[in-house]
Amino acid sequence: MKFKSYIAILFVGMALLLSSCEDYLDINQNPNNPTDVEAALLLAPIQNQYALGIQFDARYIGRYVQNWQNAALVNDPWDLHGYVPASDAGGELWRNVYWRGGRNLLNLISDAQANQKWDYAGVGLVLQAWGWQMLTDVHGEIILDEAYDLDPNKNIFNYNTQPEVYAKVQQLLTDAIQNLNRADGNVSSVQLARGDQIYKGDRIKWKRFAYGLLAINAHHLSNKKGTYNPDKVMQYVDSSLVSNADDAVMNFNGLSTADASFFGPIRQNMNSFVQSNYVLRLLDGTVTTVKDPRLPIMLVPSVDGVYRGLNPGQGQSTAASAPVASRTVNVWGLPVNVNPPVGTLGRFLFTDKGPMPLMTYAQLQFIKAEAAFIKGDKATALAAYKKGIDAHMSASYVNVPAADRTAFLNNPLVVPTVAANLTLGQIMSQKYIAQWGWGFLEQWADLRRYNYGVGTDAFPTFALPNTFYGDNGGKPVQRLRPRYNSEYVWNIPALTKIGGFDLDFHTKPVWFTQP
Repeated sequence: MKFKSYIAILFVGMALLLSSCEDYLDINQNPNNPTDVEAALLLAPIQNQYALGIQFDARYIGRYVQNWQNAALVNDPWDLHGYVPASDAGGELWRNVYWRGGRNLLNLISDAQANQKWDYAGVGLVLQAWGWQMLTDVHGEIILDEAYDLDPNKNIFNYNTQPEVYAKVQQLLTDAIQNLNRADGNVSSVQLARGDQIYKGDRIKWKRFAYGLLAINAHHLSNKKGTYNPDKVMQYVDSSLVSNADDAVMNFNGLSTADASFFGPIRQNMNSFVQSNYVLRLLDGTVTTVKDPRLPIMLVPSVDGVYRGLNPGQGQSTAASAPVASRTVNVWGLPVNVNPPVGTLGRFLFTDKGPMPLMTYAQLQFIKAEAAFIKGDKATALAAYKKGIDAHMSASYVNVPAADRTAFLNNPLVVPTVAANLTLGQIMSQKYIAQWGWGFLEQWADLRRYNYGVGTDAFPTFALPNTFYGDNGGKPVQRLRPRYNSEYVWNIPALTKIGGFDLDFHTKPVWFTQP
């Protein structure tokens, strides 16, 4: 009897336990703790983290491409095309694409498809493609097929080749455009605007963004003479952004360090970053003999009113022989290594509210100009080149006065009157200017495609560092190493297969730059 009573009590206890477990496991019934999150709630954080990932890593890539240099340190490793070992520096985009976006983006697409929100599905696929494109362009081989493998026993995640990633980007964008073309189901600009910080629910602009990304993807293969198709690049551009109104731009609330642009004074991340001598030469007339009206808008003078920049690895002297008034200042126009006072507004793109451009009409016009130039169609190249300059000068964050803009565009030393006189160096220099302060990834792709200007006129007066980082073997940087705390700590066998532990791994050319 006691045994029967024990069994009865045991069964009652098990029934209560199972009932409790069922209630506990079905937490999606708790509105305060959902497991399925709708797409609208996922989109804005992903967009924000992608933009911030670019800004984080721009501290390092920006030195490679000479947007700025580190004034606080002589022979800074990044200035010299190196890196900092055992550090996640240069790994933020890696972190954000795999983690901040990652499965959240898969969940966004899944929710959108299940609920026939084809506009959300399209935007999600565009963002997925954009993440892979950015990541492979700066790192080379990346983890693609096994990125989100749910096997709990899996501890090695193999890398895909860059051709595989490029093909995946094309496929995702094709699928994205098909979704963005749909107006059935639960497509709604009002609902899309709930989560869309970039285009505020305008799916047509997202479709144009997708074509712009296809243009970038196709154009990066310009060194592959048997593969590169300039006509396709130009067709993609013609289907992409149609004016500055289509520019993809991220704006920030800018009220605290939690919601401000990474480049803003409130976050104090740019204290030691000083404009390079290279961009100064492009704007002060050294290259063209024409002073660019964007100079005082984009760059900052020293206290004595003279515009100065730094060369890679030079640093800023604080010796008595370098008077304070003639020292370089940071991108906010403040003394180097001094935290900006409360209330500092910043300037140009370096404000708490931004903006942070992500893709622009001007950028794509320069891509079209270069593609046409490579094809030999200089008339088309010249027309796109002129549109690119005009678009950048008239962008809201540049806003060159109309009279100055007209005079600059009518100067034959800047815009040739005869298409045959247009040079590659003019196209690439103006594209560099139009991307200064935001288009670091595309600038780096351009510089690597043209071997940093060595043996070509693509980048007049661009000069590599006098000395390279010790592990480089006298070679310029070609890629960022994968994020240290995920790959060099946890994914050693897979990383070893692609040579990730070679001292000069960061100098090994990526696939898209090679013939």
